Amino acid sequence: MCIKLMGDQSVRKQSNFLYKYKSKRGMAMIKKIPFEELKSRMDRFRLKMDEISPEWRIAVIFSKINQYYFTGTMQDGMLIIPRDDEAVYWVRRSYERALDESLFPHIKHMQSFRDAAAEYTNLPKTVYMETEIVPIALYQRFLKHFKFEDVRPADRQIASIRAVKSKFELSLIEQSGRIHKRILEERLPEVIVEGMSEAELGTRLFTIMIEEGHHGLSRFGMFDTEMILGNICFGESSIYPVNFDGPGGNLGLSPAVPLFGNRERKLRKGDLVFIDVGCGVEGYHTDKTMTYMFGNPLPEHVLDIHRKCVDIQNEVASMLRPGAIPSEIYNTVISSLNKDFLENFMGYGNRRVKFLGHGIGLVIDELPVIADGFTEPLQEGMVFAIEPKKAIKGIGMVGIENTFVVTAEGGKCVTGDSPGMITVY
Repeated sequence: MCIKLMGDQSVRKQSNFLYKYKSKRGMAMIKKIPFEELKSRMDRFRLKMDEISPEWRIAVIFSKINQYYFTGTMQDGMLIIPRDDEAVYWVRRSYERALDESLFPHIKHMQSFRDAAAEYTNLPKTVYMETEIVPIALYQRFLKHFKFEDVRPADRQIASIRAVKSKFELSLIEQSGRIHKRILEERLPEVIVEGMSEAELGTRLFTIMIEEGHHGLSRFGMFDTEMILGNICFGESSIYPVNFDGPGGNLGLSPAVPLFGNRERKLRKGDLVFIDVGCGVEGYHTDKTMTYMFGNPLPEHVLDIHRKCVDIQNEVASMLRPGAIPSEIYNTVISSLNKDFLENFMGYGNRRVKFLGHGIGLVIDELPVIADGFTEPLQEGMVFAIEPKKAIKGIGMVGIENTFVVTAEGGKCVTGDSPGMITVY
């Protein structure tokens, strides 16, 4: 059911969140985030703002990912959230699409910031915004019409509520996890053949993922970060230096596009195949790394190191319980490892990263992180990708990664239980 009021404002509530879009060529389905889900997110944001920034009076959301989180659609627009009034989603383009996709109760059209500013005559001096994301130039254009004197960050508050997933969100993450498991543990070994390039394997992998229901890209919150799928690597390509803050490497397509896989690196017997890719459904991601031995088994000492990484993953997962402290998990595990194993653990040479896992959801690199310095207790419904890995010269990166949900019984894996090192002939 869709009830539209006069003017730009619309109120849309429906029990079934599937919307049918009819065109001359057929019927398409738009999956809508339920109204009660959107309301819960907004209510929790307001409570978190009251807790962290009790003096707040207004917040403005510009990033498309956060627009989607709060409204169920991502357009060229902004979401204005006054403390003592209804939040309004102002959309420049496409207002029509926003109405089709979203059950958010207050969506209005604007040609420019001027149109929206005309409805806000008594603004406070301070606005809370996504200071990690909003460019200075965009903020300056905004200030031409919204005469704020100061800006303060809302990033921590948003990250905090996004970190704890609802049942609705977990259902999408679990669906992504099932797809991820099926692709990397069952389907991918069938297409790995001698002589193919990393780029060719990546292309086949992408096709399979779309067939299985992957939403089509891997999103990251890290500033100015691009990603197609992740790392598709043969041998030491998996420890080639990259600017990305992760343990693995990737030669990539070229210096201009150091992503995906290389066209010239061809698969040979005895190679380690290292696949670290994201998957997603309706915006929500899982992260998974699988390794394969092509043609011939790897040396036993390499397999021993890999098995140790799997053991570390399982140890970390067992500690993913409500109330656990991420920094304590990290330090407990790291302090248990001997000096020899720590060499090239979580990165090759001086490129080691200082975490064992990261939050995941609408972007792959969400907060919190299983690392030193993260002291807020875990909560049930948080989701982490745990990825202990170790680089071995002459071989590449071994190890594993899976996605886990925090529960009272410990981390629940949603991406499969294979230990990796799958043999492919």
